[in-house]
This record gives sequence, structure tokens and C-alpha cells, in this order.
Amino acid sequence: MLFEGLELVSALATLAACLVSVTLLLAVSQQLWQLRWAATRDKSCKLPIPKGSMGFPLIGETGHWLLQVFSKIFSHEALESYLPKIQLVIQDTLRAWSSHPEAINVYQEAQKLTFRMAIRVLLGFSIPEEDLGHLFDVYQQFVENVFSLPVDLPFSGYRRGIQARQTLQKGLEKAIREKLQCTQGKDYSDALDILIESSKEHGKEMTMQELKDGTLELIFAAYATTASASTSLIMQLLKHPAVLEKLREELRAQGILHSGGCPCEGTLHLDTLGGLRYLDCVIKEVMRLFTPISGGYRTVLQTFELDGFQIPKGWSVMYSIRDTHDTAPVFKDVNVFDPDRFSQARSEDKDGRFHYLPFGGGVRTCLGKHLAKLFLKVLAVELASTSRFELATRTFPRITLVPVLHPVDGLSVKFFGLDSNQNKILPETEAMLSATV
Repeated sequence: MLFEGLELVSALATLAACLVSVTLLLAVSQQLWQLRWAATRDKSCKLPIPKGSMGFPLIGETGHWLLQVFSKIFSHEALESYLPKIQLVIQDTLRAWSSHPEAINVYQEAQKLTFRMAIRVLLGFSIPEEDLGHLFDVYQQFVENVFSLPVDLPFSGYRRGIQARQTLQKGLEKAIREKLQCTQGKDYSDALDILIESSKEHGKEMTMQELKDGTLELIFAAYATTASASTSLIMQLLKHPAVLEKLREELRAQGILHSGGCPCEGTLHLDTLGGLRYLDCVIKEVMRLFTPISGGYRTVLQTFELDGFQIPKGWSVMYSIRDTHDTAPVFKDVNVFDPDRFSQARSEDKDGRFHYLPFGGGVRTCLGKHLAKLFLKVLAVELASTSRFELATRTFPRITLVPVLHPVDGLSVKFFGLDSNQNKILPETEAMLSATV
């Protein structure tokens, strides 16, 4: 009896400790979000950290000129200039995946792909592949520790994040200086070019530290969430071969894919992608079911009432994207992957303003959403046109939501090279074809 009593006391103590831990976690969660970037930024940076920005220097509830700059960076004209480069980066990556003799970890490789896209296309850096690989490893260490408690102790996540940031910014400064010295041969203006020129137009010569912080945030914005969505896209095409085939049919109808199977010559254009209605439906459905992040914070500007509860002015509230998508009455069979729900015949997302919000909503909607959708569309087109791939495990992996949505084992997939008729080229066959006579 005594031992049973002790076990009961121990269980109650454990439960109490868990409740206290959860309470403390909830109490500091918002502060951690606000500190997540400020804790790893250089204190000499003078970029504004506006109210409601959660510590990010370039975004927030502000009419600052930087928001105008970002609208240029993600404008229609800018996206049109990025498109050929994005396509080339994706094509090179898929060729590398197909030439790999073993299955690849899709989530890890998608992270490398989005990082490479940000460096090569968005920022226009000409960094050697070996240095780019090292920079990616350092960047991953930085990202993994962004959410650490700001306690500067040896071997702490915060200390590792600070050290990674210092190493990362040294590499970025070297790349920026080389870029500023070499202005010849550019056939388009990348995001960093626009940032620098726009700052001069507004009489705001940016310091090297501000350029490094701006560069780091552009990489951050283009990295984790896009890698998450890319992995989800590949997994759903694997799970639903009928969707992949229907997408190929649309590509054939639009002259992007020959009836025999091989892709047509030439690069894509925004107008061409805009005309691919089913492709748009596929991307929308991926983002509905597999939104990379769970939600966001907002500051209440005016006291209001919601379902009988009064929400005071000045409070911080969190909205859930996933819960919204799961409970929105406009979506039928919410757990079913069904791209046709976004077709013109059904248009389930058109009933109401805030039932579908994978990129947030209102004036604080994601500034880079058009770039993210463009990247996903090009990836889907290239996957459907030039790739054959199959799951390398017996079952599909579980999904975890932290820090962004992704498969727990990264999704193991084997990619194959293709001949002109889109037949698989096995590694031994590929070696024979490439052998010299």
C-alpha cells in the first residue's frame, strides 16, 4: 500500500510538472517568436524592426520603403526574369537526382534545391559548388538554432546559432563584394540588385551589415517553407499517379510535352504557366492539405467580439491555417487529396474570403507567395516532363509539423533517368550509353 501511495504521489508530481512546463511554454512562446531573429542578428544593423514583425527587420506593419522594394522583387516583371534561371536550377537538380545510384532523401535534397535557388537566382551569387555546399551546411546549423532560448552558454543552441551566423555572414559578405565588383554580363536584375538600386533611389545607401542581413532574410524566406511544399508535392504525385497522368495530359495539350513523351524545346514563360489550370489546382491542393506552417500572429488594432468573446485592442492573437483548412465548410471531404475542388466547375475556395489562406491573409500576407507558387509549378512541370520516380520504402512516412511540415524520414525516393520516349534508364544502361567506343 505504501508503494502504491508513493507511485500515486510520483504520478501526480509528474503530471503537475508537465502542466507547469506547458504553461511556461505557452507563456513564453510569443516572446520566443519575437526574439527568434533579433537574438541572432548583428546589433549594429540599423534596419527597422517594426511593431508586429516578430523581430524580422524587413517585414511588419509598416509603410516603410522596404515593403515597396519587396513588391518590386516579387513583381510580375521580376518573376519573368527569374523563371528561366529557376527552370535551369531545377533541371540540373533532377538530373543529379536521376543519376544517383541510390534513393535520395527528398526533404533534405529539396532544402538544398531551394537554398541553391535563393543563392543562384534570387541573389545572383556566383559561388563555387564546393563553397556553396559548405555554406548550406552552415546555414542549416543556423536555422536549426534560430528558435533556441537566448541564453548564451557554451554548447547551447543559442551559441551554435551565433557562431553559425558569424560564419554565414562572412561567406555572404565575400559573395556580396564579388557581386558588387563584377557587374558585367548580367541579363537580369536579381532581388539583391533591386534592393541596392531601390535604396539608392530613396537616398538610403545600405551598409554592408544591412546588405548581409537583407540577404540572409531573403534566403530564410525562400528556404524552409518552399522545401516543405516541394516535398509534399512529390509525395502526393507518388501517392496519386492519376493526378500525375492528368497533369501530363495538360502539358501535352499545351505543347509543353510531346505526345511521344519527350519535353518540347525552350524555356517556360509566366503566361504559359498561367494557362495550365490543372497545374494550378494541383499546387493549390498541396498547399491546402500540407501548408508548411501552422499559422501566424496578429496584433489586435481595435477591440472586437468573436463567438461571444471580447478580444481587447493591443492583444496578440494567433490564427491557425491548418485548422481553418480542416474546418472550412466550403471544402468537401477535407482529408481527400482532390485538385479538382479548385477547378472552375467547383471553385470551392471562392466561397468566402478566409477559408483558404496558405500564405496568410490581409495586408500581412506572404510577400513571396508568387515566387513560391512559381517555383512549385516549375518543379511540377519538370517532374511530369522529365522524371520517373518511385517510393523506395514499403510505406509512406508519417508527417511531423515541427518546425515546418515534413516527412519524419525525409521521404526516400528513387529517381530514374529517361530516354527520348520517357522510359526509365537504369544505372547500368546509362553507363553503357555514355561509354565511348
